[in-house]
Amino acid sequence: MRKIILITGATSGIGKASAHIFAKNGYDVIITGRRNERLLELSKNLKSSYNVDVLSLCFDVKNKEKVKQSITSLTDKWKKIDVLLNNAGLAVGLDKIQNGKTEDWDAMIDTNVKGLLYVSHEIIPLFIENKKGHIINIGSTASKTVYEKGNVYCASKFAVDALSKAMRIDLLEFGIKVTQVSPGATETEFSEVRFKGNLDKAVNAYKGFKPLTANDIAPSIYHVANLPNNICINELEITPLAQANSTSIFKE
Repeated sequence: MRKIILITGATSGIGKASAHIFAKNGYDVIITGRRNERLLELSKNLKSSYNVDVLSLCFDVKNKEKVKQSITSLTDKWKKIDVLLNNAGLAVGLDKIQNGKTEDWDAMIDTNVKGLLYVSHEIIPLFIENKKGHIINIGSTASKTVYEKGNVYCASKFAVDALSKAMRIDLLEFGIKVTQVSPGATETEFSEVRFKGNLDKAVNAYKGFKPLTANDIAPSIYHVANLPNNICINELEITPLAQANSTSIFKE
């Protein structure tokens, strides 16, 4: 019987790259996201490329009721989830705290923190019932060091850091693994979303150094998910060579 991974935010970036590497290695995949046309395209691609089963669930992690409805609708086969990749997340805006927009704050907190909690809340009972499971939360170097104008985004990722550690403790008795993978500067749609579609600003964010890509991160996610049962990587921080932390990047 093939293993199953559920990936939130699978329609782009690290989520999409992870869907490919897990499917390539024989996992059946549950992909979730807000953009149904992208989910359908990815599903078709994964099935044809790797001959695996794929289930698409279109929902926004911010919508608690939709999350619950989608997860509870799973058939017995799809409830045998082995890995939950809490990847859905975003940064919106880059303003000092006094100039911040409350709608941007809501979007980041509702997605990065509450969305992660809503999905985990529905999956953890399945892990406990199945007596196995691995939660992988995508954090950030911004969960370790606050940078100028990063305020609420950093706060949301500090919350992911705390929740990952808390999950590890609370789920210890059930043998459920919890890992936080914290990427540094990674060129995906992240900056495009942060700058609200301003492509010039998005591209400029990575000038002068070579950032990571989603395909750089996905193999490490696959690695930590496929270690022997007695090994749990609690935390993994990955940066490009030019970056030491969220405030120190050498640009030529």
